[in-house]
Amino acid sequence: MAAVLSDDWQQMYRHPVYFAETFIDPGRFRGTCYRAANWQLLGVTTGRGKNDQTNKPNRPIKEVLGLPLTPRFRDYLSQV
Repeated sequence: MAAVLSDDWQQMYRHPVYFAETFIDPGRFRGTCYRAANWQLLGVTTGRGKNDQTNKPNRPIKEVLGLPLTPRFRDYLSQV
């Protein structure tokens, strides 16, 4: 799926994707398939959610995994 993601995105939205990310709840899943596919652990979330107004964790803390979809993803993303 990751191999065709950028091409599919290009067809649909008229611009490519250079880097993919996903979130895993380590309390429920280990992310074995992602790790076997070379996704890299980037860090963990704060557990606050995107609409946080209290600055206190109110959701499960998740692991953030990322996968470069092109070798030059840093160059492309720094141009945006």
